[in-house]
Amino acid sequence: MSKQFRVAVVGATGAVGEVMLSILAERNFPVGELVALASERSAGGKVKFGHRDVVVQDLASFDPAGVDIALFSAGGSISKEFAPKFAAAGAVVIDNSSAFRYDDDVPLVVSEVNPEMVKERPRGIIANPNCSTMQLLVALAPIHRKAGIERLNIATYQSVSGTGRKALEELGKQTAGLLNFNPVESQVYPVQIAFNVIPHGGEFTDNGYTTEEMKLVWETRKILGDDAIRVNATVVRVPVFYGHSEVVNIETRDKLSATDARKLLETSPGIEVVDEHEPGGYPTPVTHASGNDAVYVGRIRDDLSHPHGLNLWIVADNIRKGAALNAVQIAELVAME
Repeated sequence: MSKQFRVAVVGATGAVGEVMLSILAERNFPVGELVALASERSAGGKVKFGHRDVVVQDLASFDPAGVDIALFSAGGSISKEFAPKFAAAGAVVIDNSSAFRYDDDVPLVVSEVNPEMVKERPRGIIANPNCSTMQLLVALAPIHRKAGIERLNIATYQSVSGTGRKALEELGKQTAGLLNFNPVESQVYPVQIAFNVIPHGGEFTDNGYTTEEMKLVWETRKILGDDAIRVNATVVRVPVFYGHSEVVNIETRDKLSATDARKLLETSPGIEVVDEHEPGGYPTPVTHASGNDAVYVGRIRDDLSHPHGLNLWIVADNIRKGAALNAVQIAELVAME
């Protein structure tokens, strides 16, 4: 690819922004100029891009004219304020927040699932799905296309990195404190996260589900283009630093055996099947997902309680594939237009 692009990373000093920068360099994205943007308090600092340091600029005073592609990972309120300004100035915005995911005129894209949708961007904005939806649909899209998905029952086991840097620090401090028999404080989460599990992610809604759970409902239907899929989800936060895990029970419209599902997944893009019937013959956040790009699938079983049922265990690095990598993969699709 001979063309070079002026690329802006908004939220460059955050956990996802830093990984976006590293993945852009790792994948040799054709960056002619890299612009690192963050809040005024971070301006003047430096971030790593490949083998060089880039000075962070203040987002609020930055002129977006001339930016070709802008990767946003700075939160929904920042995206709502600044993404339209970048798009109006001619940039293709790839947004990692939930600000535009449910707008009909903004495509919600998983690179392995619906890459053709990047061209359907009348507002110049493309949305990145929620991290738990991302890994889920990389695994489920081939199954839906083969047999049709009637219903999903999902329980997620989400790492603290999905909440941000302060959550990582809270888990570390609480763990150290408890191992030294000291009392701990909870500031990021409503209760202690170390050595605990919390059945709560996001804000509670009127139906008793949380926003993190409802994202799995809304985003699954939009990305797969099928509003008839029924989704029941429970989100659980676990004391893991990096990597989300999901237990997924699938009811398909046509019969698809575990053997056939395994063969299908083994040949699907972005997936690594780790499914041996022995101790350790399955993926986990620590042993497989953390720091890696693939979506790992294991524990593939026929559902003994349902004639069209399948069970999957899905694991991925929520910061890499769940956010930064998919954003860069979308940018690659845009660059190839």
